[in-house]
This record gives sequence, structure tokens and C-alpha cells, in this order.
Amino acid sequence: MKPSVKPSNPLFSSGPCTKRPGWSVNALSGALVGRSHRAKEPKARINEVLTRSAEMLGLPDGYRIAMVPASDTGAVELAMWSLLGSRGVDFLTWENFGEQWVTDGEKQLEPLEKNVIRAPYGEIVDFSSVDGTRDTVFVWNGTTSGVRVPDGDWIPADRKGVTICDATSAAFAYDMPWDKLDATTWSWQKAMGGEAGFGMLVLSPHAIEQINTHTPPWPMPKVFRIAKGGKFDDAAFKGNTINTVSLLAVEDALDALRWMESQGGLPAMIRRCQSSLAVVEAWVAERDWVGFLANDPAIRSRTSICLSLTADWFVALDEAARWAVVDEFCGLIAAEGAGYDINTHRAAPPGLRIWGGATVETSDIEALLPWLDWAWDEMCARQNRN
Repeated sequence: MKPSVKPSNPLFSSGPCTKRPGWSVNALSGALVGRSHRAKEPKARINEVLTRSAEMLGLPDGYRIAMVPASDTGAVELAMWSLLGSRGVDFLTWENFGEQWVTDGEKQLEPLEKNVIRAPYGEIVDFSSVDGTRDTVFVWNGTTSGVRVPDGDWIPADRKGVTICDATSAAFAYDMPWDKLDATTWSWQKAMGGEAGFGMLVLSPHAIEQINTHTPPWPMPKVFRIAKGGKFDDAAFKGNTINTVSLLAVEDALDALRWMESQGGLPAMIRRCQSSLAVVEAWVAERDWVGFLANDPAIRSRTSICLSLTADWFVALDEAARWAVVDEFCGLIAAEGAGYDINTHRAAPPGLRIWGGATVETSDIEALLPWLDWAWDEMCARQNRN
């Protein structure tokens, strides 16, 4: 039977992600629109984003944080363009965005001695193959695969290379091992439920030392420049952004950070994510037609919750037919207003993806799950399957 209860908020997209509970456009009423981002008051708002972010995430002394252009993509590429080239680099990849950074390393950054270590969707690489004398580029939480790094124990404390960590679906959802991370990036549009287009970059003292002692061999676009005269330029880390930023988006980011603080900060955000994943895990355990793309709970994402459809009749279809089933399945739920944007990324195997970040209420995921059962029964009936 069709469920009678719908999620209060049916937005489950994995990016841009839903706003924090209770958000309305009135939260932006104090935005300093029409002002120069270099003026005293707007710059103070920018620096407030940096300060609140650093405090909530628990950044160690000596770590620097900046707001940079082009979302997490721009932040990762800024880090790679600025830090790589002095030694060999290991690219670790098990999903779409990790592959994007491999593409940069193989086709854009030349000359660069590189090694690509891959794992298929749903799995993760063998970290024992990582060499601490080399630089390392990896994604902490695979948004398209539902696979996350279990811990930072594999990263040597005395490493010579720098670690570049794309943490866009991990920041504010995990307690990150900052002592093992040298360049860490994320965007407001994920766990914060903020607006797209702007990225965050955290550099460790080790990363700053690399900037001061190494000049990259490739041309450096303006939006990637955090060095001047061969030395680290900290202007962006003091609120002097590399390019013009949206003060509406800055105000929205501040609203998200203040809400997180009001709820209990990072520990509370982590608990909210854990709660949502636990609900989905209990539901999956009682069904034989659906499973996790990441079978191993130790590497299973608590934000980008990726599910596989496991029924024999579905698995037997070719990929195009499986995508058609997924699209129809998700369309049924969207047409009822019970859940939007729950299909997996097109680079991933056909399946479902439910965002379980901190701005999502666990009660909404609980309300969504019966709709998945209903839609599956509908699909089986339409396929004349059982």
C-alpha cells in the first residue's frame, strides 16, 4: 500500500544538499549585498566564516584556512597546482571525483611522476601500498560510491610528502585526523547545506613549508595563486579572497555555521549523520532486494548513503535497462513528493543514493524508507517480477 506519511523535507540530494532545519530566505536578511567584499564589514563576515569553521573543526595551531573560488573542485585543484611537482605522487581513487583528480595529474600537470592506485566502486584501496615519501591525493568520503576512508592510521606521522585530502562530503560529518592532513578541502554545499561556488582550503605547516621551498613547473592560473615571489602568500587566509565572493553566499554559510554551533557543534553533527545511517542500515538488513554499495561497514559513508538494487531480475538487465528502472523508480517517489534526487551519480553503478548529512533530519529518512518499499513493489509489478 502507498504510505500515508511523507518526509517533512523530501530533499535528499547529495549536492547541493538540503538547508538546515528551519531555514528560510529570511536568514539572509542581514547580508551585506551591494558592498565591496574588501570593505571592513564584509571582510569581517568572511573572516567570521574562517574563524567559526576552524574552531568547530578543531584545527590545530599553525593550520591556516581560506575561502577560495570554484567550490571544492577549485580548492582541490588549487592545492594540487600549488603543492605537487617536487616529488612523485600517489593518486588514490575508488570513485568519480578521485578519478577527476587522476585526470588532472595525468593530462594537465606535466611533468609529474605519478602512480595511480585504484579500487572499484564499493571498495577501497590497499593503504599499505601508499608511500609516505611521496605526495598523496585522495578523497576522504566518496560522494559517488558511498565509500569513506576508515581512519588516518595509514598516513605516516613523519611523512616527507604532503597529503591532499578532498573532504567535501566528510567535513562536519567526521572527526578528521588533522595531524595527518596537509591540504584539506570542502565546499559549503555539502554538509553545511550552503550555497555552491565557493570552496574551503586548510593548509598544515608542512604544506606551507612545501610552498615556501618548491616552485611548481607549470603555469599557475590566477585563481590558484597562494604564493608570491616563491613564498607562501597568506592574504587569502586573512579574508582577502582571491576573487570576488557572493556576500549572500557568505551570509548563508554563516547561518549554517551558527546553526551547527547551536546544536552542539561537530560532535552533534556527527551524531546526526550516524543516526541517519543507522536507520538505513536497519532497514536494509530486513530486505533482500537492496544492499549497500559498500558492503564493509568500516568503509561505509554516513553522508552519501549509496544503495544497490540486488534482485536477480534487476542484476540480469544490461546497464541501460538498469538505469531505466532506477529512473522510473525515483520518478515514482518524486511524483508523490516523497523524495527528490535519490538516484546515484551517473558515473556510479545504477542504484540509489540518500544524503544523510547533518542538515537532514533522521525522521525524514525514516519517512522516506516506506516509499522505497512501495516504489519497489510498483516496479516489480510493472516488470511482472516477484
